[in-house]
Amino acid sequence: MKLNFFYKKKILVVAAHPDDEMLGVGGTIHNLVSKNKIIANAMILSKGITSRQSEKNDKDLIKQEKNIIKSTSIIGFKDVVTLDFPDNRFDSVDLLDIIRSVENIIEKFKPDIIFTHHSMDLNIDHRITNEAVITATRPVPDTRPVSLFSFETPSSTEWQVNDSDKAFLPNFFVELNKNDIVAKQKALRAYSTECKNYPHPRSEKSLEIISERWGLNIGVKYAEAFRIIRHIQKL
Repeated sequence: MKLNFFYKKKILVVAAHPDDEMLGVGGTIHNLVSKNKIIANAMILSKGITSRQSEKNDKDLIKQEKNIIKSTSIIGFKDVVTLDFPDNRFDSVDLLDIIRSVENIIEKFKPDIIFTHHSMDLNIDHRITNEAVITATRPVPDTRPVSLFSFETPSSTEWQVNDSDKAFLPNFFVELNKNDIVAKQKALRAYSTECKNYPHPRSEKSLEIISERWGLNIGVKYAEAFRIIRHIQKL
């Protein structure tokens, strides 16, 4: 049975760093592209390596760009836009610049649905990305309605202090199959500098365990979990 809510929709994933788009919603995108005829694009706000280097290395940047293309193609993204905001330093630039970048992509792609980070992730870039997306999609009159969902990002969401006002509390789940999990693991391997050994949350085994954990919540083998930020249904 098709997920009619998603059928033939245009989906945009707005992520702070390369691999976030895969960690948070990779299984769902892979599933929906193959079964629900969606078009999915990714927007990645930072190349994700400059915070670990005193200077940008052209060879590393070229390699990272190739990794991004390889990983997103495995998942099934039709297109990916990568910007160059400073990694782990989004708070050092004007929020309006990030908002306008998101608005520009939304204007060009015209998505029906956007997935982005949880608002209280430990990583500052994730939190600012969430704020930028919510601001860029504010439902003013006579604008295209966009439904918003947040996802968890392993090694950020669960590392935040789990006070009630910061915890990721999903209320929307998508059932996955084994092929979706395998694709997600292959996409993680494409990011050679980000793929870690178990029990790190960004390991192949951990991705399957996390999917099984959310599957247990809804009585299935595998699932990804999301929080509805805003859903607009036109009848």
